Amino acid sequence: MEIKHLKNIIIVSLGFVLNFTAYGGLQTLQSSLNPEKGIGVASLSVIYGSLIISSLFLPTIIIKKIGCKWTIAASMCCYITYSVGNFKPNWYSLMITSTILGFGGGPLWAAKCTYLTTSGINYAERTGKEKIDVVNHYFGIFFLIHETSGVWGNLISSLVLQQSPKKDTFGNETYSHCGANNCPVSYESFNNSNSSSASSGVPDNVRYTLMGIYTGCGVLAVIIIAAFLDQIELKEEQNNEVDMKTYVWRALLATFKQLKDIRQCLLIPLTIFVGFQQGFLSSDYTKAYVTCTIGIHFVGYVMICFGATNSVCSYLFGKLSEYTGRISLFMLAAVISTSSMIALLLWPPNPGQIAVLFIFPVLWSLSDAITQTLLNALYGVLFHDHKEAAFSNYRVWQSVGFVITYAYSNFLCVSVKLYIILSVMILGMILYLVVEFLECKKKALPEPENIEVTNTNE
Repeated sequence: MEIKHLKNIIIVSLGFVLNFTAYGGLQTLQSSLNPEKGIGVASLSVIYGSLIISSLFLPTIIIKKIGCKWTIAASMCCYITYSVGNFKPNWYSLMITSTILGFGGGPLWAAKCTYLTTSGINYAERTGKEKIDVVNHYFGIFFLIHETSGVWGNLISSLVLQQSPKKDTFGNETYSHCGANNCPVSYESFNNSNSSSASSGVPDNVRYTLMGIYTGCGVLAVIIIAAFLDQIELKEEQNNEVDMKTYVWRALLATFKQLKDIRQCLLIPLTIFVGFQQGFLSSDYTKAYVTCTIGIHFVGYVMICFGATNSVCSYLFGKLSEYTGRISLFMLAAVISTSSMIALLLWPPNPGQIAVLFIFPVLWSLSDAITQTLLNALYGVLFHDHKEAAFSNYRVWQSVGFVITYAYSNFLCVSVKLYIILSVMILGMILYLVVEFLECKKKALPEPENIEVTNTNE
């Protein structure tokens, strides 16, 4: 039984690797590849705005209709359209394909989380193991494999973009616009005075090659899921036909009803922080620190450090949590994030310290690996009776973080963004500790004894 479960976990993970090799590579490039009028970052904001809507309405409906397997396959098809839209990027092509991708994202992540959690709980019930340990282990395996997509997607982009003209890194007069001092006005004026802007620096043939590779990765991901993944039986699955309007309202009400649980509400800031942290790294860090100082062709190499470290640490922290507990690891993530953000505020980037540009993604990947892996597992265990609704909430609030990050990207200075992220992280960690306190208090309460009532007339 364990071999069958692990086979399915690996198949899901490989499908996600291929799918997010394409999307992840494109996401980290949008602020630099399509900077004109902020269209690249705007498309990312539309993606996560649409993802919020899809997470509210679609996951429960689609999962109950076609099951987790086919939900994953169909949703991945939506991601392929975004790669196609980047062949000839303009306002209409990117906005339309971004919306399609967003509507596919909610069901995709909810189906994945439901699949892993259900598999872990089923195996734990058969073997008598702790559910939290098995679910943590499965999510650790998934993120170990899935996070390598950051390596492959960024490696592909860097190798392909090496054919583009390189950024001149001589002269110090432009570097004052980089890093924490980077503001929308100063960056635009810098681009206008520089003939090799990010958009004009990538020839069409290079762009077509990159998008062709990414599109092929997406198609292969769908084929692997459709051909090799086993469908999983959900206990709450219903076979009878119900009116679609009823399904929609049930899904929406289930997601909002989940907010009645105080634990769900307390975890919202930390979930938003996950979106803030990843959104900043993929848009503002790559533009203000990497592209601004050493050029767009280095973005992929820098982000490989994030993907590779995140992949290994996701698995390690998933296993390590069995021995250390969640709280100590979450506090470690908080310390790492705080230190990194303070350093980003104080450090002026320049090509002479290129190694430092690779160190920051490594540090942030440690924090992200802890937060994502353990927070996903925490959702699955705390709300195991309402998995679809809980994971829909996870995607909604994480997407809120992405939307806010990308929405204000073209309006605020990097230093202001760092202060915002730091504030949300501190609030999220404090409220997370409240959740742990409530759980500890709940376990400490004595269980009600079953009182056997006897017939005294006998």
